[in-house]
Order: sequence, then C-alpha cells, then structure tokens
Amino acid sequence: MDIRVGDRLQLKKEHPCGSREWEVLRVGMDFKLRCLGCGHELMLPRSKAEKSIKKIIRTEGEA
Repeated sequence: MDIRVGDRLQLKKEHPCGSREWEVLRVGMDFKLRCLGCGHELMLPRSKAEKSIKKIIRTEGEA
C-alpha cells in the first residue's frame, strides 16, 4: 500500500471525538497519525494501520 507523509486517511472506525480522518505524520514500520478532529497523535504498527484504512485522500498537486 502506497501511503506517504501528508496523506489523509479515512479509517473504518471513528475516533471517540467523532472524526474518521487522520493525517499521516510518519511512515515506516509504524505509522504516526494525527486526528483531524481533536489533534490527538498516535503510533500504530503498519499491519494494523493498513487493515483499518477505508480510503486514502491525497492533496491536489501531488503525483
């Protein structure tokens, strides 16, 4: 799965704040994500993060 820093992810489950969208801050063996609803940051193992992704939203202008 091609995930890059700066991508926005829509996950299957929503965060307790009600938001489903997360911004990718770091990519590697773990993903560092920031909730776009409340700003909470967390680290997830790549395998768990990839299972929970529903949709990848790329910003305009990126190839």
